[in-house]
Amino acid sequence: MPRRILIVLMGAIGDVIRALPLLGRIRRAWPDAYIGWAVEPKSEPLLRGHRWVDKLIIYDRRYAPWSFVPFLQQIHSERFDLVLDLQRHLKSGFISMISRAPERFSFAPANSKEFNYLFATRHIAVQPHMRLKLLQYQAFADALSLPAAPIEFGFELPPAEDSRARGLVAGAPRPMMGVILGSSWRSRIYFPESIADVVRGLAFPVEGSPGLFPVLLGGPDEQGLAAAVMKELAQVPALNLAGRTSLRDLIGIFAECAVAFGPDSGPMHLAAAVGCPVVSLWGSTSPERSAPWGFADLAISAEIPCHPCYLRECPIGRECMRRISPETVVNTVRRGLNTRASLDTEVLASVRYPT
Repeated sequence: MPRRILIVLMGAIGDVIRALPLLGRIRRAWPDAYIGWAVEPKSEPLLRGHRWVDKLIIYDRRYAPWSFVPFLQQIHSERFDLVLDLQRHLKSGFISMISRAPERFSFAPANSKEFNYLFATRHIAVQPHMRLKLLQYQAFADALSLPAAPIEFGFELPPAEDSRARGLVAGAPRPMMGVILGSSWRSRIYFPESIADVVRGLAFPVEGSPGLFPVLLGGPDEQGLAAAVMKELAQVPALNLAGRTSLRDLIGIFAECAVAFGPDSGPMHLAAAVGCPVVSLWGSTSPERSAPWGFADLAISAEIPCHPCYLRECPIGRECMRRISPETVVNTVRRGLNTRASLDTEVLASVRYPT
C-alpha cells in the first residue's frame, strides 16, 4: 500500500470536482494514507479543509516563473511514493518526475498531450465506455485494484461557513432555482434575454409544478450579465448574488436549491456534486464527455452542424446557444424538479488492468 500519494490536477474547477470520487475511493481502501494535491489557486477553495485531503501544494502561475521553483521544492520534499497525474500536460508530467516517486501513473500516449506520458512509470488507457472524464479518473483506482465504490464528492462546509452560505438565501422564497450565469469560455454563455425568458417561464405555478424563485449566481465577471438579466426580468422577483458569493458559498447555496440551470461550467458540476438537479446547456462543448454526474439526462445540446467546436470564442455569434430555446429549458427544468441523481449511488464496475 502506498503511504504518501500525490494527486496532480491543477486548474479547471470542473475537473477538480470530477476527480474527487477517485480520492474517496482511495480513502475507503487506504484510510491511513497521506494524500497531497497539487493545485492552482482558482480551484483551491474546493479542496481547502476537505476531509480526504491532508496537504494542498499550491502553484500560483501569476508569479511564474519565480513561484515554480519553491513549488517544485515542496513537491520534492514531501517524498511521495505514488503520483497520480490526472492533468495530461507537460507541466504536470514534470511535476510528477520532480517528486521522484517510484510509481507515477498518467494517461496513456493516446489520451495525453505534450509528451506527458514520458514522465510516468505506468499508463492508464481510456476504455471505450469511459467518455465521461469522471470515469477516466476512476480508471486510476481500477489500475490500483481498489474496490469499486459509490460515487461521492465529500463536500462538507464547517458550520460557520455553511451558516454564512445559507444565510445569503435565507430570505428567498422556496422552492428556489439556481441560475448559473457564467463559464470560463465566452462561447458557452447563454444570452440574457434567453435566461430571463426561462426565469419568467418558471416563476409561477403551472400544471402542478411550483413556481421557482430565481437566484442569480456568478462571479465578478458575471455582474454585467446579471444586471442585463435583471433588467429583462423587470417585475419578476429575483435575488441577484452575482459577485457576492465565493466558490465555497455555492456549496451551501446549491444544497438549498430545488434545481439549477446554466452552461457548461465549474458551478454546474458543483451543483450536481451536492445533489442539486442541474439542467446543463451545451454549445461549443459536448455533454458526452463532460455532463454533470447523475444528471446527464437533463443536458440540452444545440442542434447545429458545428457543435461541438471547442472554440473559446464563437465566430458566428454563439448561434449554438441561441438555438437552445427557453421553452426547452423550461420544460427540462420542470422535469428536473422530480429527478434525483440517477448514478450518484451506483457502484462502479471496476475495469481491471494487467499488472
